[in-house]
Amino acid sequence: MRIDSSVAPTLVAWTNSWLAGQVSLDDAVDRVERVAGPQVVAAESGETTLRAFLIDRRSDGLCGFRLALPVPGDPLGLTGPPAFNGAAIEAGEAAIAVLPGRCVGLVPAQDRRGSSYSGIRWTAEDASPAMPDVPSLAEAERALTGAMLAATDALSAVDGPAQGFPSLRGGEEELAPGYPGRAHRVGALAARLAAALRLADGRGLTSGQVAVRHEALRDLDRAVRRARVAAHHALADLGQTQP
Repeated sequence: MRIDSSVAPTLVAWTNSWLAGQVSLDDAVDRVERVAGPQVVAAESGETTLRAFLIDRRSDGLCGFRLALPVPGDPLGLTGPPAFNGAAIEAGEAAIAVLPGRCVGLVPAQDRRGSSYSGIRWTAEDASPAMPDVPSLAEAERALTGAMLAATDALSAVDGPAQGFPSLRGGEEELAPGYPGRAHRVGALAARLAAALRLADGRGLTSGQVAVRHEALRDLDRAVRRARVAAHHALADLGQTQP
């Protein structure tokens, strides 16, 4: 089930910042919990807190986290196995812990217990250590700029109520200390666009107008997700997956 938050991007950004020595573990966990409430991780060995899980993986050689923002037909950031891919696609996001020779995938889900407890329960699964096919930050920024221009032109040509480019109000800066300025810029724009795309409304349009609008926003969504992934990968050395 998809969750209405950016918890996986926040986890990736702040744990990478912690691993790079830019923030403390407490700062990283507190920031993730500020986004979506208390965090626990469920694995074969049982359930533990996110803080304890990160400490244990650090002892195992954790060197960074990757971000996956997949949708059906576009498994962005995923390289398998199928069980993990399917869970991540259903959730719409996942974080992948990179360790020597292996990876551990984390898929978030809402965690409600009783009438007052609301947080996130991450399910930990084995993930392939193969590198995903994601763009560099420079490539992602160019593609995002092009997609924004194309979407603006397409939407401006659609007659109907309240057409034009989605509002860029809202969207929270997700990157953490230590990320390069370009990554902050691209990540912030992509986060605002992602928020705008979630609120896009096609009511009052003909079927033809809806089709044009859908294609424009679909292409923009693809560029936005790639820009967010590229920005979140800009701090850690995530290529060292082999022993």
